[in-house]
Amino acid sequence: MNAERKIVVVTGASQGIGAGIAEAFRQRNYGVVATSRSIKAAADADFLVVPGDVGDPQTAQLVFGAALERFGRVDTLVNNAGMFMAKPFTAYTANDYETYLSTNVTGFFHMTQRALELMGKQEHGHVVTITTSLVDQPMNSVPAALASLTKGALSAATRALAIEYASTGVRVNAVSPGIIKTPMHPPEAHQALAALHPMGRMGEVSDIVDAVLYLDGAGFVTGEVLHVDGGQAAGHHRL
Repeated sequence: MNAERKIVVVTGASQGIGAGIAEAFRQRNYGVVATSRSIKAAADADFLVVPGDVGDPQTAQLVFGAALERFGRVDTLVNNAGMFMAKPFTAYTANDYETYLSTNVTGFFHMTQRALELMGKQEHGHVVTITTSLVDQPMNSVPAALASLTKGALSAATRALAIEYASTGVRVNAVSPGIIKTPMHPPEAHQALAALHPMGRMGEVSDIVDAVLYLDGAGFVTGEVLHVDGGQAAGHHRL
């Protein structure tokens, strides 16, 4: 393997944003290590698939162990795995809460800890996490306090880790999307969801992919939470 060839780990990579991110990095000739609970094997030898639940600590061990065995390094981690469930706060169940924490927070903790341990030794690397603009601009039409609770924690951790690792050559950033056209949202809901953005449209997977690729190449950017949300985080666009 060429020593200059870069390797990326992408969580939640079976569909939607995660699949788009993984494919975009592969098109840029990165070696890709992709994980999710439902991901299927790939024919491409440079697209390594490691099935697993990101909330299980063993998954991070398996993913990084497989990455090092196949490629010998990891340059970028994309923490994309996450869940979203809009409900009134008092309607969330204890199981909803545990599932949110497991996927959004525990998964981030174990994957990022493994990544930073390795990247610190390498003295280079990049961690980028997908959050949500609802953290910064809640909407009464989309009650999602557990998303704010968990994804807001990731935004705060992004800034904290960026400072902690700033002198090591490792950067830590996040992308904060609006509502993106993925299989999570049925087509009949698209018009209503588009109206929630000041720009009047939903985001495309490619919008988030472009932001992740920008941050991965932006060597002087760390601690940034980049909003890709059609203006949602800027403020209310209707009375």
